[in-house]
Amino acid sequence: MRALVTGAAGFVGQHLCAHLLSEGDTVIGVDRADGPDLLDPTGVNALVANIRPDVVYHLGGWSDVGASWEFPLDAFRVNGEGTLNVLRACIDNGSPRVLAVSSADVYGRVTPEELPINESTPFRPVTPYAASKVAADQLALQAWLGHGLETIRVRAFNHLGPGQTTKFVAPAIAERIALNERDGITALPVGNLTPRRDLTDVRDVVRAYRLLIRKGEPGEAYNVCSGRDLTIGELANRLVALATVPMSLEADPELQRPVETPILRGDPSRVHAATGWSPEISLDSTLQDILDEQRELANGK
Repeated sequence: MRALVTGAAGFVGQHLCAHLLSEGDTVIGVDRADGPDLLDPTGVNALVANIRPDVVYHLGGWSDVGASWEFPLDAFRVNGEGTLNVLRACIDNGSPRVLAVSSADVYGRVTPEELPINESTPFRPVTPYAASKVAADQLALQAWLGHGLETIRVRAFNHLGPGQTTKFVAPAIAERIALNERDGITALPVGNLTPRRDLTDVRDVVRAYRLLIRKGEPGEAYNVCSGRDLTIGELANRLVALATVPMSLEADPELQRPVETPILRGDPSRVHAATGWSPEISLDSTLQDILDEQRELANGK
């Protein structure tokens, strides 16, 4: 398959491009540094016209949930308007199959009775980022219903792994552990430890993406998740257990977000039924890889 990947230089994009190449696909990856701005419809249209891909993995967009509170318009434009520009370019240029990557944050606040979250759970976005992802999700649906563009919507739950920036919780905690090990410090500052999250290794997630572009049903939405959840506190304690010196968690108000979604736990039965996919990499293995990477960075290797 000839694949165009937007957001190719990002955390997930790099893992996806590597996976596609390993499967024998031809991959053209673009990002802000070497491709058109997603808010430039003419540039995006020319990109798709020149490449003529068989499939498009649309990963590009605003990913910083916390910063969306400060810059809600930017987040909404990049994720909403940017997705619209990609979809319109695909409609105008050969109608390649499109994987539109959204987020489990679209579900927002759910009740215990609604767990695990399936694809029919109502949208209740809590953050500006989540609202922007609702818009992107529905634009992809409209492209299928209104134009016949074969879009597959992915609502990815939390994923993690090597290469993720410290704007995200697991590498942020791992970085502090690595610096503490280096500097002989035992106090480990942390934010809110109560939210529960469904975590999957990014290398498993990108396997699901390729399977969905091949086997997913156009117009459908698919949760990509493990079906299990744990608290951020449990995640922090698992990382601390891998430290070479004892450490204690200490609450830091500066690390608190204005609002947190209390719990996200997904139902992966639809993606499993469509593709046979299920996660293969254990959480402990993922956390060890993340911590090892942060140790190398902390020691300048």
